[in-house]
Amino acid sequence: MTSIAPMLSVRRGAQAIEFYKAAFGAGELFRIDSDDGAMVARLSVGAAEFWLADESPEHLNFSPESLGGGTVRMVMIVDDPDAAFERAAAAGATVVWPVANQHGWRIGRIVDPFGHHWEIGKPLPEGS
Repeated sequence: MTSIAPMLSVRRGAQAIEFYKAAFGAGELFRIDSDDGAMVARLSVGAAEFWLADESPEHLNFSPESLGGGTVRMVMIVDDPDAAFERAAAAGATVVWPVANQHGWRIGRIVDPFGHHWEIGKPLPEGS
């Protein structure tokens, strides 16, 4: 089986883990903390997994904060986009555009406190 799991580069990795737990109900599957405070972690939201690491410019890993914006948007497909979106906003995400029906999806977009953009939604049934 092949899978692709993104790795998000952030500043303040330990705080990012706590945000993703609060915002998305993420579980922590694996974590390494180095002596200098940097960390790498593997998280899951339901069956979906992603990685998180403190930025390391020496390895050409930069956070959106260092780049002045992100180069990727995450799309999280959930059964109840309205509830998931509200949970993320309540945890500290900034609303880019609210959840609405558009282009066959019920979807909204937030940016997390670490600069990563997330579209949270689900496809609508045919004819909706």
